Amino acid sequence: MNDFFKISKNIFLAPFIIGICLFVFSLHSNAQNEDYLIGPRDILTVIIYAGGEEQQKVDLTVSAQGTINAPFIGPVSVKGLSIRQLELAITEPLARDYFVNPQVNIRVKEYHSLHYYISGAVKSPGMYEVSSNTSLMELLAKAGGVLPERGNVAYILRESVELIEQKEAIEDFILVKDPIKIDLKKLLDLGDMSFNVMLKPGDVVYIPLEKTLDLAESKIYVEGEVKKPGVYDFQVGLTAMNACIMAGGFDKFAAPNRTKIIRKNKKNQGIIKINLDEVREGKIPDIELKPGDRIYVPETWL
Repeated sequence: MNDFFKISKNIFLAPFIIGICLFVFSLHSNAQNEDYLIGPRDILTVIIYAGGEEQQKVDLTVSAQGTINAPFIGPVSVKGLSIRQLELAITEPLARDYFVNPQVNIRVKEYHSLHYYISGAVKSPGMYEVSSNTSLMELLAKAGGVLPERGNVAYILRESVELIEQKEAIEDFILVKDPIKIDLKKLLDLGDMSFNVMLKPGDVVYIPLEKTLDLAESKIYVEGEVKKPGVYDFQVGLTAMNACIMAGGFDKFAAPNRTKIIRKNKKNQGIIKINLDEVREGKIPDIELKPGDRIYVPETWL
């Protein structure tokens, strides 16, 4: 008898549980639809209701110019609109000229505008088309991950897939298009997800090999009164004092109290003064370096 009640209870609860799961899934899908911005080549299912009946149901492909030919009202510009915004854009003229209290329901049947290109030090470079908004880490995973010899920076060129379609060399545009630079050492080696940026449709991601990477992106320079001045590999967490120790320490006539860090910005360069004698004595904090920094230790005046 107990087994009978247990089975009956499970049969009764099953539709309820399934219903909850479907409801949660629906909420998740709706949230994705609300965030998604429609783009060229997407296929949309448009359903128009009025008077309690379905008036029209049609699949529409977004043109390369970002338009659709909506039922009853003709061409509508949709590029960059969310699903909800497009529903309102179609509902308003329908209500004004055709129906009383129409309802418009739109869903994305096929996603085709979400495409990204990745090249350089990844296992499977190329164009990737996805069905939802994508982060840098997700695109790296789709490309099979990075190669061991990759550099420590990724460049993101916003909405630049047309460069690939025109067979332009990505490297030629790194300096002129002001790309977003991502510290891969912090993202991949240290797990700092603040560097896992969300990509935009049409983005190009380029990861140079370490040997082809600009020295300014992977090195620091130690000059002046140190025992082994030269160029050293940049490491996350490297400080001015650490760099001087890597360079063999201070020379006999060095003046660590007047050390300078020369740091280039996009438009100019700045000078940061630091007293490494006081750093060594624990009186002031050390300064963490950035790729391309030059540390100069002058000669003592005595």
